Amino acid sequence: MSSKNKHVVPHEKGWAVKSEGASRAGSVHKTQQEAIDVAREQARARRGELFIHNRQGQIRERDTFGNDPYPPKG
Repeated sequence: MSSKNKHVVPHEKGWAVKSEGASRAGSVHKTQQEAIDVAREQARARRGELFIHNRQGQIRERDTFGNDPYPPKG
């Protein structure tokens, strides 16, 4: 079973979508935006989190789908 959380990370052939804890990419895409679109749909369907990394591998953005552990009061 794949993890609920998805990471968009740099890959030698573009950008990869990886499940959290996986050693291999689930899919590889030419552009970061293509990878983000795929990962967002997977995270949304599994009610997990999406982590978008920059070229240096640092997390530059994240998005939560489902039960947010820290929802803002509003």
